[in-house]
Amino acid sequence: MLSLIDTHHHFLDPQAHRYPWLNDPGQPHHRYGDHSRLNRPYLPADYARDTAGVNLLGSVHVEAEWDPRDPMGEMRFIGSLRERGGLPSVAIGQAWLDRPDAAAMLEQLAAFDFVRGVRQKPRANAAPGGAPGGMTDAAWLQGYARLGPLGLHYELQTPWWHLQEAARVAADFPGTRIVINHAGMPSDRSEEGLRSWRSALAAMAAHPNVAIKISGIGEPGGQWRLDANRRVVLDVIEIFGVDRCMFASNYPVDSLCASFQDIFDGFASCVRDFSAEEQAKLFVENARRIYRIGVDRRS
Repeated sequence: MLSLIDTHHHFLDPQAHRYPWLNDPGQPHHRYGDHSRLNRPYLPADYARDTAGVNLLGSVHVEAEWDPRDPMGEMRFIGSLRERGGLPSVAIGQAWLDRPDAAAMLEQLAAFDFVRGVRQKPRANAAPGGAPGGMTDAAWLQGYARLGPLGLHYELQTPWWHLQEAARVAADFPGTRIVINHAGMPSDRSEEGLRSWRSALAAMAAHPNVAIKISGIGEPGGQWRLDANRRVVLDVIEIFGVDRCMFASNYPVDSLCASFQDIFDGFASCVRDFSAEEQAKLFVENARRIYRIGVDRRS
């Protein structure tokens, strides 16, 4: 049975709390397509059902785009789940780094002993080119500068064409870790698209304070195809090396594409020729180290 720490999943309850992308009418579809069937609670019992075929050693809840007016509410909700059942092991909170109250919000998030970092999807263009994205804004950078001193890292979810901006941030703040979400979002699987994506990843990999999660690599229409994803998985590992890559489910969102078991069987198939030590790093040990699972966050 495969042992793993799942570095990216979401617990949510849209019946009890507000998630604009699930609760509010007129929201655009997810990049996989219609996501209306996600508008239901997904709690530890549901996650236990989906992960029954693996030896789950820990997990990381990543903010689920909870009501932005109350980012602490989500961490209180996650804290209550941890008290009842022990999962998630740690969490990533929501933080709007360019808001006037960013300093206070970050201090409150850092006060939760299970919070390891924050995520805010910075302003981005829908396609390559165009104006610079949100990571160039002075207010955003001022908020970002507060992360390192608070012991928090930054979870980056942005299209690959904004990774050059992120590389400058990584260089300017070498003491703050960045964890790239969803393999840098290789949405364009054409040869030209993948070549540009790889170049953008290489710019980030040049900075030792950047790690990456291999997750969220389904395709529009709800497909998780091993023949299409094997190349993505192996390219990420080649660029970043086995010490800075982690696997993750992105559940329940990626239930739109495949079962939890199929996703991790796919990952395992991609790295079957790696050594046992390398596989242990990719599935467990890098996650334990980067997310400081089992240690005091402030140590």
